[in-house]
Formats: sequence, C-alpha cells, structure tokens
Amino acid sequence: MRPTAGLAKLSGATMMAAALLFPLEVRAQASNNGLSNLFGGIFSGPNAGPSQPAQGTDGPKDGPKPWSGEDGASGHPLMTAAAIRQAAANFDACVQSMWPDAARRGVTQENFQRFTTGLSPDLRIMDLMDSQPEFTKSIWDYLDILVNDNRLAKGKEVLAKYKAQFDATEKTYGVDRYIIASIWGIESNYSTQMGDRSVLQSTATLACIGRRQAYFKDEFLSALEILNRGDLRPEQLRGSWAGAFGPTQFMPTAFKRFAVDGDGDGRRDVVDNPTDLIASTANNLKKDGWQAGQTWGFEVTVPQGFNYMLADRAKVMTIAQWEKLGVVRANRQPFPHPAEKAYLLAPAGAAGPGFLMLQNYRVIMKYNPAEAYALAIGHFADRLRGGQPFVQPWPRQERELSRTERLELQQLLAQRGFYKGTPDGQFGGQTREALRNFQASIGAPADGFASSDMLERLRGR
Repeated sequence: MRPTAGLAKLSGATMMAAALLFPLEVRAQASNNGLSNLFGGIFSGPNAGPSQPAQGTDGPKDGPKPWSGEDGASGHPLMTAAAIRQAAANFDACVQSMWPDAARRGVTQENFQRFTTGLSPDLRIMDLMDSQPEFTKSIWDYLDILVNDNRLAKGKEVLAKYKAQFDATEKTYGVDRYIIASIWGIESNYSTQMGDRSVLQSTATLACIGRRQAYFKDEFLSALEILNRGDLRPEQLRGSWAGAFGPTQFMPTAFKRFAVDGDGDGRRDVVDNPTDLIASTANNLKKDGWQAGQTWGFEVTVPQGFNYMLADRAKVMTIAQWEKLGVVRANRQPFPHPAEKAYLLAPAGAAGPGFLMLQNYRVIMKYNPAEAYALAIGHFADRLRGGQPFVQPWPRQERELSRTERLELQQLLAQRGFYKGTPDGQFGGQTREALRNFQASIGAPADGFASSDMLERLRGR
C-alpha cells in the first residue's frame, strides 16, 4: 500500500511469507490487507467477520472473538491490559476530542455526530495488532496459495469483462493492466474477501487505544472526510481490522491521495465502481513511480560460488554488470534492456531461484512493503499475461523455523558477536545481515537464509 498505507496494509499483511522477508514490527504497525482476509489467521490473526464492541473477555460464544484481556506481545506500555482498559473507558471522550480536527478538515458538525454516535471500541483489534504467531509459511507455500489456477481463471475473466476500463487506464496512467488485475486478485480474491469490519470503528479504536494512536488518528479523520464528501457510504466503508478497504485495499489516507473519479459521476467509489477502482489503483502506482512499458523483474540463475553478499537491495548494478558476474535469465532469453539497473533478491537463499528486481518492483513494495508480496504480485501479473511458472525449483525440503527457534538463532548469533539487537524471534534486515556474516565466516554461501541447517551450525552440531 502506499507510503503510509504501506505500513498500514501489512500488519498481518504478511506473516504467511518467510519470516526473514517480513520484519514483524512493520507487520504489527500495519493493517491486515486482503491477504489476511483470504487466509484467516495466517498473518496476524483472523479478520473475524462483522466486528462488534468487545469491552473485555466476556462476549458471545459465536461470531467474532472478544478481546483476550491480556497484555500485548509487543511489551509496549500502551498495550498492557490495564492501559487498554483505561483507554477503552475514555473512548467516547477521545472520539469527541477529535471534533476540532475534523472541523478543520471540512467535516460538518452534523456529519461528525452522525458518523460517531454509537461508536464503541473493538478491543479484539488489540490482540490482532500484537499477535506473534509461532509458525509462518515459507515463500513457496505463499506463492502456491496466491498464484493458482482458480485465481488465474478469475483474473482472465476480470480482464476481459473490464477491457474498456483497463484500456482507458493504461492510456491515461501508463500502468500495466496485469499488475492492477494482480493486485485486485491477491488483495481481495477479486472483491470476494475484502474484510467486514467497520473502518470507522476500527480506526477510531486504534486512534484512541494502543501504541499507534497518532498514526490511526489520521486514518480515522480521513475516513470521516471520505464519508463527509459522499464518495462512499458507511456500509461501503468496511474492511480489515486496521482500516484497509475495497478490492485493492486502500487505507483512508491513501484514498485521499490516490483515489480518482474514473467515470466522472462525481464520486470516487473504489469499492463498487470498477472504473474508479482500476483508475485509482493505477494512479497510486503511477504516483509511486511506476515506469511505463517496463516489467518488474526477471527470474535468474546465479552461478556456483557466487558472492551472496551482493544480494542486497542497496547493491544496485546494471543488468549488464550482473551478466558479467554470471547471472543470466532462467529461461536463457536475453535481457531486453541491459542498461536497466536492478538488485538481486534470493528469497530462499542459494538453494532457490534468484531474481533481478527493477524499479517497478520497488513501486509494488511501496504498495505493500514485503518482498514476497511484491514477488507474488509480479509473478501473478506475468501468469495473467500468459507467462509460465518459475523455472527453478524452491527448496521445498526446508521448513520454516518456529518462533522459539528464531529466537534461539538470534541469541546464538548474538553470542558469537554477529547480532547486535535484542533477540525477539522477529526476523528483519538486522537478523539477515548477522546471519550472512556468520555464513561468510564459516565459508557457507552468505545468503541470509535461516534454514534449520544454519541453526544446527550455530548450535555447533
């Protein structure tokens, strides 16, 4: 999702991919996206259907789960059970205190009262915000689930049904229709799984309770602006637990920046109007730097003995320079533009396929800041275009480490002087860099891939 939406889309946005690819703090600060809706609790907890007030541990036996009543896993002082209860008790006053800010944004007093009367906190969100699943999915499992025959068939139907809209959008914005269709399919399974929580209730809850109040205050006020302007009706403004809504999962602030009236009817309806949806998603990508007429990246083979310390987003070279290092396209076809600049991604380490990533891949990551998500979007777009599956196999014999094992790996890296952070079982760039340095010290490919074998090597077995 977009700059702030990038944070906001992800939160659960993406526990499904390999843990090394998704810093948990980014996920925890971000919202559930369509992927979370699609896979229940895999990311950071289920999008549990229509939300309802949850004031404590008591609640109905059926339907959405109530708040656990426990301290959040992050350890943040605003995520303790006591702090949550105290903030929840002050919820009405907190919401009313935002009236002056809403008025400065042009929201009428009548509409402010109309849209805020009866709001109550959904405390179950506190559990979703701070969840730390014990297990994650591997990147190949993630891709298997997202890029499948059923979704491909549906995507081709959507491309045909809305051909006129895609034609017009490509002409106006220069954004590849297959990327837009891919985002639509992966975010919401083509509008069938968008989340059913009230965006107003969710963002109001997060604006008044928990550790991201300043961020979500802006989202809540932006949601009020959307309703005040009349772009969407309250019943349309439903989505994930952190406020992402619509088939391509806009956050309210992202809607304000990128939504356009594609058909000139005076409303920017990114929920039920395909013309507005397609144009708005394209406008988002264009403003984030999409380069017309270019692809997102290429699957490549990496030679034996390659220095995987070069597989880093910060190490950008021309494709011609990568070729000189022995990196070639996996299908043995020539690169179309050798002067293009790219970086090398090896999401499953030396045992899996490599990818040279171009500028448009970085743009997809602005939409949702997770490498595996962006890879899935690009690959699904290629498949919709008629492309083939990846050429090289994934190391499917590998398993994802449990959170306990991830914590142990960090502790062992710290004991050896490679990891300088606080071990927490959450893998991000710092853990990957520490692991690479350890691998280099023992003569192994420094690919940063946290395999069970690397854990054994750190244990000294």
